[in-house]
Amino acid sequence: MTTTPLASTMHVVACAEGGTTRLEVRPVPAVAAGEMLLRLRCCGLCGTDLFKLATGLAPPGGVLGHELVGNVVATGDDVMDFSTDDRVVVAHHVACGKCALCRRGNETLCSVFRENLLEPGGFSEYVLVRERAVRQAAFRIPDSISDAAAVFVEPAACVLRGLRHSGLGRVDKNADPPGTAVILGGGSMGLLHLLVLRAWRPDLCIVLCDPLAPRRALAERLGAHATYSPDEVDAGKQAVDTLTDGLGADVVFDTVGGRSVLRSALTLLREGGSALLFAHAPQGDHADFDLNDLFKHERLVRGTYSGGRRDQQETFELIASGRLDAVSLVTHTLPLSRFADGVDLTRRHEALKVLFVTDEAAGDA
Repeated sequence: MTTTPLASTMHVVACAEGGTTRLEVRPVPAVAAGEMLLRLRCCGLCGTDLFKLATGLAPPGGVLGHELVGNVVATGDDVMDFSTDDRVVVAHHVACGKCALCRRGNETLCSVFRENLLEPGGFSEYVLVRERAVRQAAFRIPDSISDAAAVFVEPAACVLRGLRHSGLGRVDKNADPPGTAVILGGGSMGLLHLLVLRAWRPDLCIVLCDPLAPRRALAERLGAHATYSPDEVDAGKQAVDTLTDGLGADVVFDTVGGRSVLRSALTLLREGGSALLFAHAPQGDHADFDLNDLFKHERLVRGTYSGGRRDQQETFELIASGRLDAVSLVTHTLPLSRFADGVDLTRRHEALKVLFVTDEAAGDA
């Protein structure tokens, strides 16, 4: 085992009743064989974190946060690939790799995949990384990659898995008209879709829809060929028709969620196109569209959940190569003690991507 002198206690952002949070002092976790302990460098606030707080799915006492970058401060026996002071980015979910679902390519639906391998969670001064994540989901960060860039490995891997599900990879890069994708929603995940699409398939035409003009403007600066507001349905359809010579979009990515958004997605698709659901719908929401619109035109509606090991590896390589740089999405870096402020800023659409750091690091900045 390797270690550096540690504090015995740490601050964590713990979930409380009614979707609130509070700063608590807890013991620093002990490190067992195969595990490692990280000191927080930064952790991104994810839409799933916000969803859990808003819907009561965050259990009282639980610690959210899974977009984690940290420094190794201790390693258990049998950890050979990481050493003290290494900068590491690590995902919280790892499939077993052996079950029937894993063998069929559905590893994100594996029964053990949803086990959180970060204790207690990313919004904590120290985070214990369980053995399976140490072996399969942790990456040493080279000096050429900033913390703010590396923190996107996990969310961008989720996006990349959706791109694979979408069928865009089967669209000929020399197609005329070229492949076209529409992104519904210009929040941090919608814009991350835009950046991953640009890195993965630079030849694609991309249209983005969002009600906020500043986010539409940012999307255009990041490479969107056209943008429109949800209340400009005709303008959106016209933009897609212009880019596709009237064919329709190959894929529409729904990063908002809900039946009305799905209906909008279907109106933009070409025959044989796909709608990818990348967001939670309101509780109890049910789709209400003409099934023959799928059947007769061979359209596909598919959900896409999280990212697997292959997605994480490829995303890390995209970031390391410089092809994917999502730092421009980070609008705020706040200490853990201001977690509630970060949540409020995001909910009011005054923040796009918020990163949380230790109060000590915030004071040094």
